Amino acid sequence: MDWNARNANYNNLIKQLFHEKEAEKRAEAARQLGFLKDGRAVNLLCRALNIEDEPMVVNRIIEALGQIADGRATLRILQKLKEEIEKPEIELDKLKVIFIIESFAKIKDKRALEYIGHFLKSSDDKLRQLTENTFDKIEPDWRRIVEKARRERSIQDIFKVNM
Repeated sequence: MDWNARNANYNNLIKQLFHEKEAEKRAEAARQLGFLKDGRAVNLLCRALNIEDEPMVVNRIIEALGQIADGRATLRILQKLKEEIEKPEIELDKLKVIFIIESFAKIKDKRALEYIGHFLKSSDDKLRQLTENTFDKIEPDWRRIVEKARRERSIQDIFKVNM
């Protein structure tokens, strides 16, 4: 695909993401933007994540941001994760949390460790395993770091990044 065709496709997908009435089409536009892996889409996807209410579309936007793997998306995705963590466990959207953690595994931004560390103690085996795998990708030596520092601090404190 030449640059003009790629650019026209990109512009069309952005238009669909923001103006399409049907949630399925907005979700597919977000998914396709992720496949393009075009860094120009990061800020627009973050803006869409801010205003989107439909859970399926939100999940696809998070997935697309992970596919692009740009650290600029970390803080916006972290806001969505914080919203989920603050909910009672019974109301937790497990699928959204999985998309978030998988995206962080691809983005590899250490700022996420403090927040996903919450799921290292999850009663859900799949969620706990996914979190451990993500820690392995972001900070391969995390187990040693935790073991060394655990006597003094929590996992969140160990990986806290001052922003």
